[in-house]
Amino acid sequence: MNRILQIFKRPELRNKVLFVLALLVVSRVISNVPIPAVDADRLKDFFAQNQFFGLVSAFTGGSLTALSIGMLGLGPYITGSIIMQLLTMIFPQLEQMYKYEGEAGRAKFNQYSRTLTIPLALLQGFGFLTLLSRQQVIGPLSTIEWATTLITVTAASMLLMWLGELITEKNIGNGVSLLILAGIVAGLPTSIRQASFTYSADQLFTYIAFIIVGLAVVVGVIYISEAQRNIPINYARRIRGSKVFGGVSTYLPMRVNNAGVIPIIFALSLLLFPGMIASFLSGYDIPGISQIAVKINDVLQSNLWYSTFYFLLVVLFTYFYTAITFDPKSISENIQKQGGYIPGIRPGPMTAEFLNHLLTRVTLVGAIFLGVIAIMPNIVQGFTGITAFTVGGTSILIVVSVAIEITKQIDAQLSMYEY
Repeated sequence: MNRILQIFKRPELRNKVLFVLALLVVSRVISNVPIPAVDADRLKDFFAQNQFFGLVSAFTGGSLTALSIGMLGLGPYITGSIIMQLLTMIFPQLEQMYKYEGEAGRAKFNQYSRTLTIPLALLQGFGFLTLLSRQQVIGPLSTIEWATTLITVTAASMLLMWLGELITEKNIGNGVSLLILAGIVAGLPTSIRQASFTYSADQLFTYIAFIIVGLAVVVGVIYISEAQRNIPINYARRIRGSKVFGGVSTYLPMRVNNAGVIPIIFALSLLLFPGMIASFLSGYDIPGISQIAVKINDVLQSNLWYSTFYFLLVVLFTYFYTAITFDPKSISENIQKQGGYIPGIRPGPMTAEFLNHLLTRVTLVGAIFLGVIAIMPNIVQGFTGITAFTVGGTSILIVVSVAIEITKQIDAQLSMYEY
């Protein structure tokens, strides 16, 4: 309560918070403006029979379930970011731009990601609208209406991307994560209402166990999010004239979960493509291709195979994102330039090799944790049969992680004002 009062006592910080809240309200408005000619009953049946698209809808704040103009959410932008970061492993020029050209290079790199978002949004929008039209969820539309709807959902996705970047600029949490958080929180009352409708007295123990598991996940998320390995760094003494510099000891923090919630968001966005394409192609009577598309769709609908792919992608993206944000070679060079060293390890390549080895081991714990959290809803639903809470552990992870990040950034700004 005291922190909230301090926020509103500082005009600049208060304006930032109010600005972010206003943008979140705008994003919720976008998520509730429906596209034309939607059959509500067929729409409800479609998502009841398709677990994967139900999970995707949870991350768009229910925009996909409601078939609003914001039905694509931030999916195209996230997918574009994934593709651009993967391309850094293929093209050295992009890697040089992203890692070594400072803010100007990253700004240019981000501009490429935004540009790539447009064709991806058109592609995803075309696939979704065609699929839903084939399922008769969307009524007959003229060519002009169809094209207008596609352009509208693409523009809404670009608008959400812009809102996310405006939020990030205010240094009160990551804009993409905050918009996804707003969608999850907005869908929480509906999940609770559905759970209350399906409640029966003989399931009391199951619901209590479900709540206990949820609390355990919250504690685990906080613990892993804050856990870090402190690597000791010593600095040699340097004498310049009559002054002595260095001679101090500090540590380099290596976080267990250095990637945050990004791997789960990336994995879900990547899983979206094969499911959407398979559903799209399965409706065409093309020998060979339609059969393969049906099999891929069946695999994604299988709880076991879907959970396996989801888990592996989360682990893979955890290592991938950590490798981008934590470069052992660059860090070892910076330590050496400042006259520092890790006790027992030679400066230079030996330090980079030691940091890389340690990073691999520490990240493994965070990657497995994120993977288990991602597939926990499927595990819990398999044992309890409760399907009302669609994203379960993943939503808890995002909510808790984003809340921790926002708290840290606000505390940092409050500390700056105190100084």
